[in-house]
Amino acid sequence: MTTAVKVEDDAKSRLEELQAEIRLRTGQRVTQQELLTRLIDDAYESRDDVIDSFRESTVPLSAEEREAMQAGRFSSGSETSEDDIDEILYG
Repeated sequence: MTTAVKVEDDAKSRLEELQAEIRLRTGQRVTQQELLTRLIDDAYESRDDVIDSFRESTVPLSAEEREAMQAGRFSSGSETSEDDIDEILYG
């Protein structure tokens, strides 16, 4: 069963470019349906990356963001264990 999916002109153009590049590099013709199926399969395998791409903020932080975050950090001079943290947080 096939279903029509609307895509923006820019996306359609990039799909056609990728289709043409596959033919040039491999000598194989692939349909846009085959190409989209492969792209979806690959995205499904790395779905966390795809999902994260829709988040408003990205992780990891940029170098500037890391520097800004670390600028306010200081050492208290004492070691803190996971048990210490649990005790502080959960009593």
